[in-house]
Amino acid sequence: MSTAPPAAPPPRTPARVTVVGIGADGWDGLPAASREVLRGAGTLVGGARQLALLPAECAGERVPWPSPLRPAVPGLLAAHAGREVCVLASGDPMFYGIGRTLAEVLGEVGAAPPRVLPHPSSVSYACARLGWPVEDTEVVTLVGRPLAGLAAALHDGRRLLVLSAGAETPAQVAGLLRERGFGPTRMRVLEQLGGPRERRAEGTAADWPPPTAASGTDPLNVVALDCARAPEALRLSAAPGLPDAAYEHDGQLTKRHIRAATLAALAPAPGELLWDIGGGSGSIGIEWMRTHRACRAVAVERDAVRAGRIARNADALGVPALRVVTGPAPEALAGLPAPDAVFVGGGLTAPGLLEACWAALPPGGRLVANTVTLESEALLADWYRRHGGDLVRLAVAHAVPVGGFTGWRQAMPVTQWSVTKDRAAASPAFSAPEDPDTPEASDTPSAPDAPNAPSAPGDAQ
Repeated sequence: MSTAPPAAPPPRTPARVTVVGIGADGWDGLPAASREVLRGAGTLVGGARQLALLPAECAGERVPWPSPLRPAVPGLLAAHAGREVCVLASGDPMFYGIGRTLAEVLGEVGAAPPRVLPHPSSVSYACARLGWPVEDTEVVTLVGRPLAGLAAALHDGRRLLVLSAGAETPAQVAGLLRERGFGPTRMRVLEQLGGPRERRAEGTAADWPPPTAASGTDPLNVVALDCARAPEALRLSAAPGLPDAAYEHDGQLTKRHIRAATLAALAPAPGELLWDIGGGSGSIGIEWMRTHRACRAVAVERDAVRAGRIARNADALGVPALRVVTGPAPEALAGLPAPDAVFVGGGLTAPGLLEACWAALPPGGRLVANTVTLESEALLADWYRRHGGDLVRLAVAHAVPVGGFTGWRQAMPVTQWSVTKDRAAASPAFSAPEDPDTPEASDTPSAPDAPNAPSAPGDAQ
């Protein structure tokens, strides 16, 4: 007797997901294709404000987004499996919108990506109203993100559009601008863009009213900034090598010129992850992240007071996403995501530290280590002999008064080893070098006997 085939498992996702962008002009501003999809959908998902813009002829079940949104998306889609689902989004769903989240969730279960029907974004509307070229306008979103992240984009003369999280955002932005020395910045708050209640407010950050007076601001707003730095404010470059005065520190700080050379050797690229070991004041990890908004960093610092200081510096300099791990290395490295680059600025002689860093690096990963002690220098010379790379000594002198004249004051020279891990060296197996504090290690051959290995890109010479 033949056995019936097992029943197919029920679908885990909707039959089709369509994302429709909608603006402040509501139903009247939608094209025919978007209206047709909304009328035919069995389930309509969106924010309460967006769902309220739809007429009664859109008869599908209306489901408001839960909060927090991102963790609820897989379950919500599964609950409406097999149905035609239409998701409402503000403006362009693929520009800081729900479209990205839906594409990621559907991709994780092997489903087709959503169909997206965009509407003009608030950025397009704002640039049209202001006469700003879209391609020359930087956009920073504060929707679900910390206010401190705006600081990294502040440069004198720069035009910025800030996507607000709500009615209090403009006042919060003004407060941050004042704290960072950008009080003269011209601010324009554009509300309900594209809708019948569109309006704007204007002023400077220095004169903007506090959040308690922001009750008249519409939650649907964009803040346009013509950045202007106060004359007395510290100038912060977009390039590595920020002034030492930009950091709160207790003396444990990679100084400006050495820091610039170190970042050049680390060679950050968008999306890459850095381990900053012996974080001190966090300067290397912070400036790594400032090179591109997609760069990530983990600072490992054993001292809890310094770890707190790293977090404050990261906020002040616009990279609040810097992760701080408090604990000694190499133990504190366990469980961290694999790095693309590692910087060791302290604790080089800790047993197993360099071995752990080397094992964690993938082929093509970069390792840079700085030291001012003879003991650690001997250790770096041994690793240079084994793995190649570049071993350099960096010396900086500053002009200082000498009586009625001027002379040079020499800072402690810094020995720097930088190397790129190649595929032949990808195996974590490694025989530990001798104790650098012994006479034998001090006699280790250095640069003249090093193999002809390729230098890491961007190494300081």
